[in-house]
Amino acid sequence: MGALVLALLGQAWPYLLATGAALGGLWTAYAKGKASQKARQDAADAAARTEAQKIDDAVAGRTPDDNRGRLARWSRS
Repeated sequence: MGALVLALLGQAWPYLLATGAALGGLWTAYAKGKASQKARQDAADAAARTEAQKIDDAVAGRTPDDNRGRLARWSRS
């Protein structure tokens, strides 16, 4: 039984290796795509937060300099 398995493995190892390489390539492409999409989404979220803050400040009638003065005590620098 063991000899049969070794004989089949000796015949099929190139196919097993190619299958493993293909699966590894697919996994790498998936991971890179996922990271790229997350970076794009994070950039879009940051832009939306910035725009929302500008709108909130405009509605409240404050300028960015007024906000800096009001919030200076919360800053560590």
